[in-house]
Formats: sequence, structure tokens, C-alpha cells
Amino acid sequence: MTATEAPPVASLPLAPRNPLPPWQLAGLVRRLDTGQEVIRDAGGPVTRIQFGPRTLIPPIVAVMSPEGMRDVLGRSDAASERCIIHEEVQHAAGDSLFVLPNEQWRPRKRALQPVFTKHSVRDFGGHMSRAAQAFVDRWPAGGEVDLDAECRRVAMQSLGRSVLGVDLNERADTIARCMHVASSYTADRALRPLRAPRWLPTPARRRTRAAVAAMRAITDDMVRACRADPARDAPLVQALIAATDPQTGRPLSDADISNDLLIFMLAGHDTTATALTYSLWVLGRHPEVQRRVAAEAAGIGDGELTPDDVPRLGYTQQVLHEALRLCPPAAGVARLATRDIAVAGYRVQAGSLIALGLYALHHDPQLWPEPMVFDPDRFSPENVKNRDRWQFLPFLGGGRPCIGEHFARLETTLALATIVRAAEIESVDDDFRCEVPFTTVAKGPIRARLRPRG
Repeated sequence: MTATEAPPVASLPLAPRNPLPPWQLAGLVRRLDTGQEVIRDAGGPVTRIQFGPRTLIPPIVAVMSPEGMRDVLGRSDAASERCIIHEEVQHAAGDSLFVLPNEQWRPRKRALQPVFTKHSVRDFGGHMSRAAQAFVDRWPAGGEVDLDAECRRVAMQSLGRSVLGVDLNERADTIARCMHVASSYTADRALRPLRAPRWLPTPARRRTRAAVAAMRAITDDMVRACRADPARDAPLVQALIAATDPQTGRPLSDADISNDLLIFMLAGHDTTATALTYSLWVLGRHPEVQRRVAAEAAGIGDGELTPDDVPRLGYTQQVLHEALRLCPPAAGVARLATRDIAVAGYRVQAGSLIALGLYALHHDPQLWPEPMVFDPDRFSPENVKNRDRWQFLPFLGGGRPCIGEHFARLETTLALATIVRAAEIESVDDDFRCEVPFTTVAKGPIRARLRPRG
């Protein structure tokens, strides 16, 4: 073996076992955000959690370093696959892009990717800016608002009108309630060391089935509308209708299309709404930063902001990135090791659940000095240039990144600039309370006072 060759995986030490007692680790694993930091501080950025014999309970290997992220997400082979979380989502909501194994995921992603390229999402800019302006117009004289509720309306309107061809706000309450029920249930089951059999008709399972059925009724309507009108302006629905199964060449069933739309509603709504809510809340706590964002947007003019304006919104994008660091849309993701692999100099055994701790990565004081301090200058061009690409992963990376990354970045940047240009925000609450049933969502109202800018 030469000096530049990596040592064989079999010769590497196992990821070190976390020293915390199992009862404490069981609680921390279920706290998908802040629990990661306690696990990291006790066991290091790569640490193994073992609740029992490997033959009964697979080990969990928590990975929370840039090197570890690269070694898991950046792989080009099939050494990591979907895991129990994906299986629980699949059982609750059927096949979709989110749960498909890699071999089936790649062709489905190729079919949908044209909808979400940088060029394509530019056509959605008008929907994004108008949805944000509608928020401002609802409060012409200002007043106390719930940022979470308002930003959910913005995300619903933008997502619905841009890629789904419907106004989701008409069913916003149903979608928000049912998404929370279904995502909480699947995450809760996936994180339990011991799970009740799926055939057991528990109250939680009955509530989840009812919630999924209510959401699927909405996505079924989308599919029927596009079948009846092939010219309907619904790019994502039309792309799914046009997609084919790579093995059989047959088109996707309407049920599979509906399942994919259901997952896109969850991913495209919750993540964008939370990112925008947190960005506005944190600006409401930092008036000097907010004034700079407002001045940047006002410098473009008072017309509708478009994707062509985004290059001139550099500081606004820095604010968004710092908000995504502090409050990542997904606190963590998971993969299953299908064979022994090397992760940051350790061996992770086949069958291990690899828990990628994005929250801990984004709050590591070794990587981000004073990690809880809001500082958009962390994302200045010169700082970004000198940073490890695996240190900041709000939309993942490697072989299975978020397909809607360009959409989410553009949508949130335009919405943030549109709102702050028109209204001054003063946050009422000192803390941003959130929960992580699946993606990160605000917990309860996020109150703020709005005042029109003169």
C-alpha cells in the first residue's frame, strides 16, 4: 500500500461507542436537532450508538463532520441505501421519489429534473414574488402577525401556482394538519428501537391513515385535472404523467404520481415556509441587518422582483444561508450501510443505520465560531471560497441532493427581499421555538409587529 492509498476498510477501527447511558441516548436520538449536539460532545463527530445486540437492534452511527458527510453522501457506489425512515414513509404514503432505492430513484429523478433546473425555475419567479407581495398587502397598516402562518400561505401559493397548477391555500388547513400528523407518526416509529407491528390498529396509525387519505384526495384531484386538460399549467404533474418505468417502459400509475405529489407538497411547503419564517424572525431581532436587506432590495426599484434581480441580492442571500445554517430545513437524514464502509477513518459495519447530523454539523464550534450567533458575514464571498464544501449542507449533497434546491433558494430569496423591502419587522418572541417531526417546523405562533416602510 502506497502513502496515498486508503487503508482497507477491514483494518480500520470501529466507530467509537458513545459513552452516554442507553436511556439517555434513547431520548437524545428522538430530539432530532439539539439532541445531536449532546451526542457529539460526548462521543465525537463520528460515534456509535448501540441499544442491544446487533442481531436484534442495528447500531446507529451518528456522523456530524464534513469528512464524514463526504464519505457517506459523496459515494458513487451503492454502499449506502434507503433505511427504516424511508420504509416507514413508504408504508404510510406509498412509493415516491423520496423512498425509492437508488436504482429506481435515478431514472425517476431524471424524468423530473427538468422541472427544477436553474433555467426552469426562473419561470416561477413571478409566482414567488406575488405570493410574498400578497402577504404585505394583507397588512397595509401593519399590525401584529403570526410569521409562521403568513409564510405558510406564501409557500402554499408559490408552490401551488408554480409547479402544481392549483391554489393550495384553498386547502391549506387540511394540508398543514395532515402533514404534521403523518410526518410525526413516521418519524416517531423510525426512531423507536422497538416498534409495534404494522398490522396493529393503534390510534396513531388510524390517525395517520386518515391524514394520508385526506392529502391523497388533494393530489388525486391534481392528477385528474391534468388528465382532463393536458395543456394545464402544472409542470411537475405533467412531468410525472410523462415519466415511464425504466424497467417496463410503462407510464407511472396515477397512484404513484399522487404519492410523489404528496411528498413534494411536504418537502416543498414545510421547508420553504420554515426557512422564510426563521429568516424574517431573525431579521426582526437584528434591525441593523434588516435595514441592510431592505436597502439592497429598494436599490433595485419598487417593481416586482424577478429572478434577474437575484444576482443583485447578494447580502439577502447571505442572510438566508445563515438562517439555513441556524435552522436547517432537515435536522438530519439517514442511510443504511449495505456493506462495511470507511467513514472519517472509522469502519461502519454493514447493516448500521447512519444518522447524518446536519444540525450538529451546522452548530459545531470547531467549524463555526460562536455557532449560535447570527452573522450573515459567515457567507460573504471570501468566507465561502475558503470553506469545505461539506461543511454547509442545507439541501444535502452528493448523489441524492434535494431535487428542489434551486427552486427553494430562488423562492425564498425573492420572498424575503419583497417582504423586507415593504415592511419593517420587529419580532415579539425572544426564542424561535421549533419541532422536528420530519422536517423542521415552527412550533406555535411566531409573533412579530409589522410597520410599513415609509
